[in-house]
Amino acid sequence: MAIGYLMIQARTAHDALPQNDVHIRILDAQGNRIYDLTTDENGETQKIPLETVDKSFSQNPWFSGTPYAYYTVLAQHPGFHSLSVTDIPIFDGETAVLPVTLLPMQTEERGSTLTVLSIGKPAVAMHEPRNQKGTSIEPHVLRHVVIPNPITVHLGTPNSNATNIQVSFPDYVKNVASSEIYPTWPEASLTANIYAIITFALNRVFTEWYRSRGYNFDITNSTAYDQYFVYGRPVYDSISRIVDKIFTEYVRRQGQNVPYFTSFCNGTTAACQGLSQWGTVTLANQGLDPLQILRSYYPNDVEIAKTDITTGILSSYPGTLIRTGSTGLDVQTIQTYLNRIRQNYPAIPVITDEPGVFQDGTRAAVVTFQNVFNLAPDGIVGEATWYKLSSIYTAVTRLAELDSEGTTLGIGTVPPSALLRYGSRGQDVITLQYLLNMISEFYPGIPGLAQDGIFGSGTQQSVIAFQQIMQLDPDGIVGPLTWKALYDTYQGINQNIPLPGPETGIIEYVVEAGDSLWLIAQRYQTTVDALMKLNGLTGDLINIGQVLRVPVQNR
Repeated sequence: MAIGYLMIQARTAHDALPQNDVHIRILDAQGNRIYDLTTDENGETQKIPLETVDKSFSQNPWFSGTPYAYYTVLAQHPGFHSLSVTDIPIFDGETAVLPVTLLPMQTEERGSTLTVLSIGKPAVAMHEPRNQKGTSIEPHVLRHVVIPNPITVHLGTPNSNATNIQVSFPDYVKNVASSEIYPTWPEASLTANIYAIITFALNRVFTEWYRSRGYNFDITNSTAYDQYFVYGRPVYDSISRIVDKIFTEYVRRQGQNVPYFTSFCNGTTAACQGLSQWGTVTLANQGLDPLQILRSYYPNDVEIAKTDITTGILSSYPGTLIRTGSTGLDVQTIQTYLNRIRQNYPAIPVITDEPGVFQDGTRAAVVTFQNVFNLAPDGIVGEATWYKLSSIYTAVTRLAELDSEGTTLGIGTVPPSALLRYGSRGQDVITLQYLLNMISEFYPGIPGLAQDGIFGSGTQQSVIAFQQIMQLDPDGIVGPLTWKALYDTYQGINQNIPLPGPETGIIEYVVEAGDSLWLIAQRYQTTVDALMKLNGLTGDLINIGQVLRVPVQNR
């Protein structure tokens, strides 16, 4: 009997917040209940086994049946709308990790609605022809190959009135690879396909294929134009591990910088000038490595190049592995990130190592972080772990800043009466932009924007996206109905999503060199007496690496 595996991760706000105690029900293709599960403090369920079809069928291009089994996941939690993800493909020996993002209910909503997402068959099993067009000509604007973080994906054909989704680049590539091909293929085949997927996307960004034509996205999910992306789908471990190793690498011709236009098709029901997805399996079984496979379909002088430029990252990967025994500022950066992320993910242990010194405490925290975010749990901070640490740290700190900013702005319960449209300016526009930014953290289809008090095209696009999601007239004008929906949605977030960190009244602080109780008390606007009482201290003696519980209710 063939067995595959499924794990569910319920998280929100760009993975800044885990959603625990989410009730998960798993059904088979006939609608029979197989499992009832609950997510833990990391927003995860355990990995569960599910019956499926022998992997040999998913490695045979001429098999006419379905080489996997379908399952359905239903996710529910009080205060949130329910989500059903249907037709989830489970493959023999593969672990599928399903992301679940539940939308918070508005303040006046009385009952939960059900959103249904259907995953369905990968593109390699479809019969639709591809008509991918592109260029490898150097553009006039971009001169460096950049990893876009996030990349903006249009969930439809270019001219359709579809939603745009912003997603981190590694997560985009994992999703596309899981949507395009079978995860049971040989590693060399998977790697060659993933290189083609990465390079295709980077070509769209580098040549500004859509942006230069006036579109507000980088790429579509239409297989007729680009490559398949299925919002809300699971990704497979075999694909995820490869992407983590190579997401900053791409295919180019020798002597050129531009990512090569790596078009592709399945190679069985559809033929093309580019890579044959099924053909890569044959070549891998013949012993060819990924580059040799790529050169079988593209020019013989293509090579694998690497870019070190990633947008949206606070600090670049230092270029060397950071592990037990490492010291210096990069280690301290890792420790800072982990200690802050731990406020949202308490399973990560407190780091008791000296700041800037990578010892057992730092390694234990890194391993837990890697397990929580589906990275190889080796306790070593390489490029993938560094990127994920930076990404999650950015997400959790941005969310905390937005929450604090709401208090500063004094967002109450009564919306402004101003009618805002393109060209409006002033404090009410700042309030509008703040609300949209906060809501965008929990509603993936709403783009974030700059808070400058000017109602420009970015604010207009965000307003229209919000109106579409709330089923309002998408005119881009903020009148009474839109103001009310904004306030109801914002208040629903505050009611249903408790934010961790200083707002809870207690944080944990790892004492650093030069700290004293007096300095810590000043930093957190509390008193030495409060610190001593909370931590059972009898004198002003603290040690480097000691963990103090710090009251911040007066902050």
